[in-house]
Amino acid sequence: MLQESIKKLVQYGINTGLTPECERIYTTNLLLDVMREDEYTDPDCDLSDIVLEDVLKDLLDAAVEKGLIEDSVVYRDLFDTRLMNCLMPRPATVQAKFAEEYKKSPQAATDYFFKLSQDSDYIRRYRVKKDKKWTVDTKYGTLDITINLSKPEKDPKAIAAAKNAKQSAYPKCLLCIENEGYAGRANHPARENHRIIPLTMNGSRWGFQYSPYVYYNEHCIVFNGQHTPMKIERATFVKLFDFVKTFPHYFLGSNADLPIVGGSILSHDHFQGGHYTFAMEKAPIIEEFMVKGFEDVKAGIVKWPLSVIRLSCKDEKRIIDLADHILGCWRTYTDEDAFIFAETDGELHNTITPIARKRGDMFELDLALRNNITTEEHPLGVYHPHAKLHHIKKENIGLIEVMGLAVLPSRLKGEMEALADAIVNGKDIRADETLKKHADWVDEFTAAYEKQGINIDATNVDGILEQEVGKVFCQVLEDAGVFKCDEKGLEEFRRFIAVL
Repeated sequence: MLQESIKKLVQYGINTGLTPECERIYTTNLLLDVMREDEYTDPDCDLSDIVLEDVLKDLLDAAVEKGLIEDSVVYRDLFDTRLMNCLMPRPATVQAKFAEEYKKSPQAATDYFFKLSQDSDYIRRYRVKKDKKWTVDTKYGTLDITINLSKPEKDPKAIAAAKNAKQSAYPKCLLCIENEGYAGRANHPARENHRIIPLTMNGSRWGFQYSPYVYYNEHCIVFNGQHTPMKIERATFVKLFDFVKTFPHYFLGSNADLPIVGGSILSHDHFQGGHYTFAMEKAPIIEEFMVKGFEDVKAGIVKWPLSVIRLSCKDEKRIIDLADHILGCWRTYTDEDAFIFAETDGELHNTITPIARKRGDMFELDLALRNNITTEEHPLGVYHPHAKLHHIKKENIGLIEVMGLAVLPSRLKGEMEALADAIVNGKDIRADETLKKHADWVDEFTAAYEKQGINIDATNVDGILEQEVGKVFCQVLEDAGVFKCDEKGLEEFRRFIAVL
């Protein structure tokens, strides 16, 4: 059985193009070494329908039985990554193939690299497909809602091992270039099957890879070759457009560079992009304006729950100049009537989430204005999901959410299933320790449906819950807007534009 699984894995590598036919024996021997096997008889087995997940499970089960690893998802992931690396081409080969495909077209190059990142099991397709996804229509457009289920839960043994493991500063973080080929440890994922495409942006060394969790199509990460903190500045806009000019079918954006309104990793400068059209990109301009000295750049306020300025021009350098001017003005902008403060007690609050793209022959840049001020009423942030929404979404609103895609915690899958049962069967939600945080929300929307004469039952409860969760996400985005998308907010927005 073990030898059959090894043969199937080698054949999988050949079928997908990871492994050349001429390396069949070499790859087999690498796998035998990893599995601590001295003998091989080239067994007869069915190679017509190889399912990677099944083959890896058989090999992992054998590794557990042989005492090579503990039976834990953490150690299984470390080990199967090592197995997959036996099939993988070296980084130089991947980079050369990417360059060869790029000569055909930028999209041919990214198509190759995205397929390789999936075939290598760096992106675990069988886990990503477990993510729950749906859409909800709002006055701002169709928002994407996802519940992230692709990250496996660590078991207690692995958590304890990670806690007791010797602390290492190598690699410094998950985005460092040193992750390529790294074997991993209990408190750091294996990256032996990981490959990076080197890029030069604004004259500096960067890396291009895909996210292992692909929240949307071809979700890529572009990261600084140096472990340096996030910073939004003029050079940021230059780098964004350097990338978009290289890959015009991709957008690229940056998280903001301040806590609360920034992303999850502020310690390493990076961008996220991909081949996907978000609701924000489809959102129309509701009011155009002109900035003196930049009459050639089309500018406008976007109809979006966050406060977004869109700049458009054939010459990206002019957009960069204007974006830098807007950033400088916003960093120092205070409007007490609108509760916008550039700083309090020496702490800076204003920053920007920028997103660059190419639309036809025009370059485009969206600038989402952000502010991270906190108060006693809103200790996690005034322009952050408010407390009444935390039962659905409490985490930071980063780049992906800004553009209209909710990345919701995995706990919600089980909670939504339990809520559906409770609603249909008239159970007391407030009596349930896990569900009681949802009680006020459920009372509110069930009363609204009842008023409309809609009976919630087993046939429609799941769909209704999905739509109501989507509406909460829309409110989350509205909370994050520094100028609300109403007449009062628009007037406040105009006051800022007047100082540009």
